[in-house]
Amino acid sequence: MSDKKHVLIMGGDARYIHVINLLADTDIHLYLIGFDHLSFEKSNIKHTELENTNLSLLDAIILPVGGTDEKGKVEVTYSDKALFLTEQIISCTPEHCTIYTGTANHYLQHICTATKRTLVKIFERDDVAIYNSIPTAEGTLKLAMNATDETIHNANVCILGFGRVGKTVTRLFDAVGANVTVVARNQADIARITEMGLTAVKLQNLNTVINEMAICINTIPHPVIDEELLSNMSSSIVIIDLASKPGGVDFSFAKKEGIQAIHALGLPGKTAPKTAGKIIASVLLETMNVSALSV
Repeated sequence: MSDKKHVLIMGGDARYIHVINLLADTDIHLYLIGFDHLSFEKSNIKHTELENTNLSLLDAIILPVGGTDEKGKVEVTYSDKALFLTEQIISCTPEHCTIYTGTANHYLQHICTATKRTLVKIFERDDVAIYNSIPTAEGTLKLAMNATDETIHNANVCILGFGRVGKTVTRLFDAVGANVTVVARNQADIARITEMGLTAVKLQNLNTVINEMAICINTIPHPVIDEELLSNMSSSIVIIDLASKPGGVDFSFAKKEGIQAIHALGLPGKTAPKTAGKIIASVLLETMNVSALSV
């Protein structure tokens, strides 16, 4: 019996082109759904449709970084056909079949629990989050440069949150000469921000400095930029929200106030899809215990 793995990749963005090519450099049998507009030369890559796929062979299903929506719809970039993942589909796979995603909502977690399949959320890993913070920070800098008519150097920039993404964003904006203020809750983070030579502000005191800011970057995945805070901002401020859906900004009120607010989702895939694809592929190969073929 062959010990080669059979893996189905369902949908994905530009990152997944590189994921596919890197996984195909192993002896994995790859089945692709949602990539009709693309062609691949390697013999172990096969385009398919769900109704034509022997699900009982699968060792893994790889979903886009966003998983599914609450109705099971899967994001497809390179196909015109709608794609859904259902409990019935997963139940047709072997018991050992693992479902890989970046993040997972209630729907995806429910159908994996109901079918007793292992769900791996790779974006919850610290190493992945830290590696992904690099293209995220670079993409944020690019957005800020395009959205303003002055240099980032010497601009007053406020960064909300000092986690894995916040730290990298802080370092990059500091490196290009911005006057960086970092907002945090944790006293140890306040100490580290101060040690870095930057201005640290407690979240509850953000209102006292926000009117001085030209750019506000949010990394906190909770509603933090509310009506009160927006009312104290300059109308010329640029807000870049890096938090996952629904974000940390009251976008409706920001629009009402004439404030430019950008919900910058999926920046690694937009800014550096090759690098982001390598990060995803390396984690997948590691967790599936697959090594690259020797040359």
